[in-house]
Amino acid sequence: MDKQQQLANGLKKGVVVALSSAPFGVLFGAIAVDNGFSIAEAAMMSGLVYGGASQLVGIELFGHHVAAWVIVLSILAVNFRHVLYSAALTGVIGRYPHTERWLAFFLLVDPQFAETVKREESGRTATFRWYVAMGAVIWVSWVATTVIGAYFGRMIGDPKALGIDVLLPVYFLGLTLGFRSRHNFMPVMLAGAVGSVAAFHLVGSPWHISLGAVLGILVAVVLPPPQTRTGPEPAQLNSEAAN
Repeated sequence: MDKQQQLANGLKKGVVVALSSAPFGVLFGAIAVDNGFSIAEAAMMSGLVYGGASQLVGIELFGHHVAAWVIVLSILAVNFRHVLYSAALTGVIGRYPHTERWLAFFLLVDPQFAETVKREESGRTATFRWYVAMGAVIWVSWVATTVIGAYFGRMIGDPKALGIDVLLPVYFLGLTLGFRSRHNFMPVMLAGAVGSVAAFHLVGSPWHISLGAVLGILVAVVLPPPQTRTGPEPAQLNSEAAN
């Protein structure tokens, strides 16, 4: 695939993700102004923090005038999964020049991770050109939809009263199910879900996100790895039997 095709494919992937994540950007913008942020402040948070779930957690804590160190630790707990993302993509991002890796890490949000893994597993290389094209579209869309949500937020009223806040968990569920064909998906997914629910009741939010992820990782480590086929393929066996 030449450079133009890589760029076009990355842009196309980014547009698809941008359209699906647009409601979350609007949701964040609406919640931000509801908690006292200006349109510019909401846009700046989306542009610099660039983490949907952590932004929603942070904005709620800002609105309740919680201590700054609690807000930082809470956002760290929600964004801990990005440490796992970067570790999983070491082989991909490690191929990029040193200066380009910083931009790659900044753009490493949930859909970016999912699409990069799928691309690599399909045998296609996630080049930096493809990666940054996709990530740039998502980032611009995220900031733009935040501004739209912040501008029209007062017309929406309370987003939770309309049930708009349910979009975020539904979106994450869709990303998770995209990996359902992978080895040991069901036990790892169930371990993470059960661990998150238990931690939510025992420890509280937002730590249940990180604790559930850790439990899922531990189960994945304990379970046996996928079996690799060492003998001849079935087609080869049928051919030998026919001869």
